[in-house]
Amino acid sequence: MSGTVVLYGAVGDVLTLYEIDRARASLTRRAEFRMPNRVQYAWRHPALPVLYVTTASSGPRTHSRDNQVTAFRIDEAGGLRQLGETRGLAARAVHLCVDPRGKFVINAHNFPRSWVTVHRIRPDGSLGEEVGQGEQTDFGSYPHQVMTFPNARAALIVDRGNHAANGRPEDPGALRIYPMDDGRLVAGQVVAPEGGFGFGPRHVAFHPGKPWLYVADERHNRLAMFRVQDGAVEARPAYVVTTLENAREAGPRQLVGAIHVHPHGRHVYVANRADATVEAGGRKVFANGENSIAVFEIDPASGEPVRIQNADTRSFHVRTFALDPAGGLLVAASIKAMDVLRDGEIKHVPAALSVFRIGPDGRLEYVRKYDVPLPEGELQYWMGMVEPA
Repeated sequence: MSGTVVLYGAVGDVLTLYEIDRARASLTRRAEFRMPNRVQYAWRHPALPVLYVTTASSGPRTHSRDNQVTAFRIDEAGGLRQLGETRGLAARAVHLCVDPRGKFVINAHNFPRSWVTVHRIRPDGSLGEEVGQGEQTDFGSYPHQVMTFPNARAALIVDRGNHAANGRPEDPGALRIYPMDDGRLVAGQVVAPEGGFGFGPRHVAFHPGKPWLYVADERHNRLAMFRVQDGAVEARPAYVVTTLENAREAGPRQLVGAIHVHPHGRHVYVANRADATVEAGGRKVFANGENSIAVFEIDPASGEPVRIQNADTRSFHVRTFALDPAGGLLVAASIKAMDVLRDGEIKHVPAALSVFRIGPDGRLEYVRKYDVPLPEGELQYWMGMVEPA
């Protein structure tokens, strides 16, 4: 792929368009687009120049009463124009995807209960009617991502589960597979090693050319690789490795985030994020933990991931990051600003977009970062790279 690529960054209900200069590894802010509500996630149609954006009036674990999914036509420069009707959702969606054939938009919900919402996609890319789902279908305790298999025959719900807390037992995690019948998800295989206890998957990424599934385990700071056979995921991971450079120094809020496999299939990238605070000088400052992109080399024969680098993002709590479809750049988006105690002084570190070059060996070379101002109470919640045409 060598066409134009743009970046969208979401703060509150504003989606900002950045032009990307691949040669200089630079971003230039070009425009802002007001969304129906706070942006939660977005996904481009696999063939049409259409972006689907899910929005909500409030954040995680809240009764968000105003929630939507909307289609936007993308022009050649990355500009957005609403396409068709906005579709209301009964609750906030934490994630959405479009199936590889471009027929359905699927949103995953995890509060106040777990379920999915599926809408048909019309030939012009606009959103059609909702597809009814089975009322008794079990989507797990805390779905955090929905993906479709590359063959588009089934959906995968990534059920993170929850740590034991406040007298409540652990909610086990699982990978839940649902064969799709014209947009209706039918309960199928459940992959839950050790009953799902000690397993906390957040996001997954399929290898582009091999039957391998890479799973970011948020609750345990690990990367797991599962083999896929005949549309089924093996019951246990073939490999499990830490994402951290020094796991012994992990702070109380050390978490794994997003995961992406490089387009060439030789490397996989996982976000490490931390934002715990302590009191210093009457202010809350960063306590400890690792904020990095972990880089893994993939063995071409076995699929085993071997960690070769942890690249400091020079920011805090990277919730989302994206790879240039051409494979040369990676941009990481930190969700918040934080104060840091350095050499006896408290310094303010804004939220940012951190830009890296990706070398031939898959390693990341930090180039620069762009500070992102955040209005009071808002977060840089989502970011992604998109080819307009």
